Amino acid sequence: MIKYTYLLIDLLSLLVPFVFSFHPKIQLYKHWNALLPAILITAVFYLLWDSLFVHLGVWGFDRSYVVGLYLGNLPIEEVLFFICIPYSCVFTFDCLTRVISADYLQNKIQYINYGLTAILLVLSVIWYSKPYTVSAFLLLMVLVLIANYYKVTWMPKFYLIYGILLIPFLVVNGLLTGTGLASPVVWYSPKGIIGLRLLTIPFEDIFYGMGLILINVWFYSWIRSREWSSARVLS
Repeated sequence: MIKYTYLLIDLLSLLVPFVFSFHPKIQLYKHWNALLPAILITAVFYLLWDSLFVHLGVWGFDRSYVVGLYLGNLPIEEVLFFICIPYSCVFTFDCLTRVISADYLQNKIQYINYGLTAILLVLSVIWYSKPYTVSAFLLLMVLVLIANYYKVTWMPKFYLIYGILLIPFLVVNGLLTGTGLASPVVWYSPKGIIGLRLLTIPFEDIFYGMGLILINVWFYSWIRSREWSSARVLS
C-alpha cells in the first residue's frame, strides 16, 4: 500500500472540492471550460520546470511511494499534483472570493505588491546560487509586478485567500516532504534550497505555491472574463 501514498494524497486533495463543484450554490462544474484549460496551460509550464530540476538533481521522488508509471522522469502522481492541487485551490478561491471582502486593502495593494517584490528580489540576490530558491522567488516577483502593472483587481482577495490556503498547504506539503512518514515522498538537494524549513516543508515552497496558484487563478479569471464579454456581444 505504501506505493499508493502520493496517489492518495493527490486524490484526497481533490475529493471534497470536486464533489462540491456540483453544489447548487457553487456550480463550479459550469466553468470547467475556463478552469480546465487554465490548469492544463499552467501544468505544462510547471511540469517542464519540474522535469528540468529532477534532471539537475535539485529534487526527486522516493520510488517506494509511487506506483511506478512515469511521464519522462516524473511519476504520474507528480503530473496529477499539478491538476488536483490547482483545481482544489481555484475551487477555494472561487468560493471564498464571493464572501470575502478585501476593499480595505485596495488602496494599499501597490505598496503590498512593491513590498513583496522588493523582498523577493533581495532574497534572490542573497541566495542566487540556489536554483530552486532564486527561480521560485523571481517567478513570483515577475507575476506580482505584471499583476500590479495591469491593476488586477482581485489581488487583495488573492493574498487573503492564499493565506487561508496555507493551512491545507501545510498538511499536503508536509506529507509530501516527510511529515509523519519514514522518509519524504519528495526530497530536495541541499544544494538547491536555503535549508530553512517550516516543519519539513522548504521555505521556498510557500512562494512556489503562491506562483502556481496565482497563474492558475489568472488564466481562469481571464478565460471567464472573455466568455462573459462574448456572451454580452452575442446577446
